[in-house]
Amino acid sequence: MKLIAAQIACVPGDVEHNLDKHVDIIEIAASLGADAIVFPELSLTGYEPRLAEVLAMQPEDERLDVFQWLSDRFGLLIAVGAPIRKAGGNRIGMLVFQPELPRSLYCKQRLHPDELPFFLPGAGQSLFTRGDYRLAPAICFESLQAEHAQHAAQAGAQVYFTSVAKSQRGVDSAYGHYPMIAREHGMTVLMANCVGRADDSIAAGQSGVWNAEGLLVAGADAVSEALVVYELGTGEGEVIGLQ
Repeated sequence: MKLIAAQIACVPGDVEHNLDKHVDIIEIAASLGADAIVFPELSLTGYEPRLAEVLAMQPEDERLDVFQWLSDRFGLLIAVGAPIRKAGGNRIGMLVFQPELPRSLYCKQRLHPDELPFFLPGAGQSLFTRGDYRLAPAICFESLQAEHAQHAAQAGAQVYFTSVAKSQRGVDSAYGHYPMIAREHGMTVLMANCVGRADDSIAAGQSGVWNAEGLLVAGADAVSEALVVYELGTGEGEVIGLQ
């Protein structure tokens, strides 16, 4: 099975532009034979918590229908990020599209303290199946909490795919933590980070994939848009630049 982490620059607040970019990248991923692709945290709006109330969308938003069409067409699991409007308050959401299945919504369970004024935490871990593999999602801050990965592993996950919007400090933490949880739980860890502006900081890219032994197989740089590609069957990875 081929996994791809999409490292992109998001235009803050411009859902139409960001959505079109997602579509273009998904088509590239499909041409590479991808089985699953994950985008960064809040990728459809950019990581802009202060704009969440204005930008939040319903999970059933018709603008997202194109992702189901692409999933069905290419046989591809697609995970995109967006602020989600739900009863009681907005959530940091990951919308997951699978071939010929209803769209799924996973909401970030462990929020960073800076996110608490703008979002409510989600509840419950998700698990997705592609071929012979089980994949568990994580969104940024919670992916650095040991118990989150433990719960995913206990649920049977073999792949832990993280959707993040991390500055260099956060990337440094991830590069220390992800190899440990990969080794401890025997899980492949895939990180999709953005580049460019993210709220009041600069996202530091370096999206990567760690195999179940905790070795970094492939990693992007800190500034370029790119795809991090990993083949689970062979253990081979590469980084493909996006023009």
